[in-house]
Amino acid sequence: MTDPGPQPSSYDPAWVRAKYTHERDKRLRPDSIDQFVEVTAEFSHYEDDPYTAPIDRRPVDDGVPVLIVGAGLGSILAAVRMKEAGTAGIRIVDTAGDFGGTWYWNRYPGVQCDIESYIYFPLLEELGYVPTERYAHGAEIRAYLQTAARSYGLYDDVLFQTTVTGMTWDATRDRWLVSTDRGDRIAAELVVVSPGSLTKPKLPGIPGINEFRGHTFHTSRWDYGYTGGDESGGLTGLRDRTVGIVGTGATGLQVVPQLGRWAEQLYVFQRTPNAVDVRGNRPTDPAWAAGLRPGWHRERMLNFTRVCAGAERNLDLVGDGWTEVARELTGPAVAREMARRGGAMTPEEIGEFLYEQDYLSMERVRARIDTIVRDPRTAAALKPWYKRNCKRLGFHDEYLETFNRPNVELVDTDGRGIDRLTETGVVVGATEYRVDALIFATGFEVGTSYTRRAGFDIVGRNGVHLSDKWSKGPRTFHGLLSHGFPNCFFLGYTQTGIASNYTHTAEERARHLAYLVTQRSERGARTIEADLDAENVWVETMYEGSRRALAFFDDCTPSYLNTEGDRENPDSLLAAGYGAGPVAFFQLLDDWRKTGRTEGVRFA
Repeated sequence: MTDPGPQPSSYDPAWVRAKYTHERDKRLRPDSIDQFVEVTAEFSHYEDDPYTAPIDRRPVDDGVPVLIVGAGLGSILAAVRMKEAGTAGIRIVDTAGDFGGTWYWNRYPGVQCDIESYIYFPLLEELGYVPTERYAHGAEIRAYLQTAARSYGLYDDVLFQTTVTGMTWDATRDRWLVSTDRGDRIAAELVVVSPGSLTKPKLPGIPGINEFRGHTFHTSRWDYGYTGGDESGGLTGLRDRTVGIVGTGATGLQVVPQLGRWAEQLYVFQRTPNAVDVRGNRPTDPAWAAGLRPGWHRERMLNFTRVCAGAERNLDLVGDGWTEVARELTGPAVAREMARRGGAMTPEEIGEFLYEQDYLSMERVRARIDTIVRDPRTAAALKPWYKRNCKRLGFHDEYLETFNRPNVELVDTDGRGIDRLTETGVVVGATEYRVDALIFATGFEVGTSYTRRAGFDIVGRNGVHLSDKWSKGPRTFHGLLSHGFPNCFFLGYTQTGIASNYTHTAEERARHLAYLVTQRSERGARTIEADLDAENVWVETMYEGSRRALAFFDDCTPSYLNTEGDRENPDSLLAAGYGAGPVAFFQLLDDWRKTGRTEGVRFA
């Protein structure tokens, strides 16, 4: 679609739709998710671990009751809830050198959580801890997760720097035979596959990426030997260097201010602007922390998810940018409009009203850019033109200010992305930008196949490969069990309720996992798996919901949320989420457990 021209002085829905479509079309690519290259072969060094010295150990050849693949936040919660329910003999294996998952890998300068710490940190009441900031920095998160693992004895049986290479069901013993790159052979009664959704680095397939002779690294493998400093800053190694950064997503928002502060020259290469809103970080108020009453953590977490889903209209315990956007764009806004009109609204009227509300929310973001960024051309290039929830919400208090620095230049590619790399720089259009170092803030793989992200295939009953069964998308019951793969539980974003706060999703799935494992034990069963008919019904439910989500994303700019504009990809995050939302999904699991009938699950 052609450019619709200058923005009208008042809201014009036809112009807005045309503008969004124009901006989307500029960024659509036929290769969609395949525009990124997998970090294997000549790119494998981007996945090397720079943080922990090599661990020397002998191969393990034994059996365990439970093997968890992954040592991130979700795995810690799963292990804790299973242990609380009486499950013993849990071993954890992970490629990383310690607990932390995403927070083990993400150690770039300025790294923080973008969800309030008081609901993002798990197990706060159990461990008697309150984060030191409203939006904690990565070092505190990582240290806390490791403290949690230590407190629950998870270090007692863990294999770090170990990558699972295969997992095969042995029907003669009702065991999973698991192999690793360290020569381990482990027979496990139960396996919990929790590789994490944000652990495998993603690289853009820029022509000439292997020709560049300067220094390169991915933000999840930050090279402090080159930059100097640490996660708090002090990048003195960049004082006499020209640096380029590719990516303006959640990571880019946090890294750019640090690079701008220390590099002699910084070029920020932008394909799509981020809708940057106020973060409002501040130290934790000791008086507030001292006044917290028992049950506050779960109450606050539940309230946040309910507000963000539009299910809570009166009480907002968190009161941050996430909940502000929710109040603008969900049911409470409709209720206020109905009250103003003095009557009901048709579905079409509700849709048009919310579309306008979305536009006004984004106008607020665009207006804020004008108040901060002094150069009009840069300010215009930083303005996002898409619906609010087309991309993950972005918050930062210093990102926009960084573009007022004389040593920082925004290189807007007008949606095309970088054309190519040379031995000495980055080419955009007719201009080559010479850089000493190029940093990829391009995030992690999302939307690729589950087995690719996990790094191994799973061979279930009768030799069926998970990669074949899930070739057209995940097939599960309630997101945790898959027929033909007994005693195997899947965590992460596999046909589940996806809350804005990942910890809430992980908590609810951990509770459900612990219940299922306990039911198997109490029944004296050797195996547990999904019933095929129940699984088929659940898959159809999930895909019906994903079709509704696809309708919303139809005019969205490409991002990881819609698999870079690939509307047919069944592994997209759209297909992973329960259509009625996280609140309904968590309630569904709770109601299912309360019946005690375990319908849809088979024990043998």
